[in-house]
Amino acid sequence: MKIFYKLPLIVFISLIALSCNSQQKSKQKDSSKSAITIVTPAEFLLKSENQVIVDVRTPEEFSDGHIARASNINFFDADFLDKFSKYDKNSPIFIYCRSGGRSGKASKKLSELGFKKVFDLKGGYLNWVDSNQKTEN
Repeated sequence: MKIFYKLPLIVFISLIALSCNSQQKSKQKDSSKSAITIVTPAEFLLKSENQVIVDVRTPEEFSDGHIARASNINFFDADFLDKFSKYDKNSPIFIYCRSGGRSGKASKKLSELGFKKVFDLKGGYLNWVDSNQKTEN
């Protein structure tokens, strides 16, 4: 008779434990998404003043033209993520690529590394140029 009372209790506790675990995983995924903000060229220009800007294109692409004050960290380098260790994860970081694909992937990786505020340039460098923003060679 005692087994019949314990069985529903065990099932109930198991369901609660599974539910809490699922909610924790969901919160972790949501926090990585909320760390990333996609911004227009005008917003990028305004918000990135005195902030870290990283161009994740290849060195060849970078040398053809880039946003002022940008550092170049090639997305395709084997040590790509290691090169971000010099940056403060609690400070905003602004990234871009040619058209938004690589910087979108890089944003997710940086968020997973613990960067709290990642700003990704919508449409990348091509959108920047099309918006008549200043560039450097």
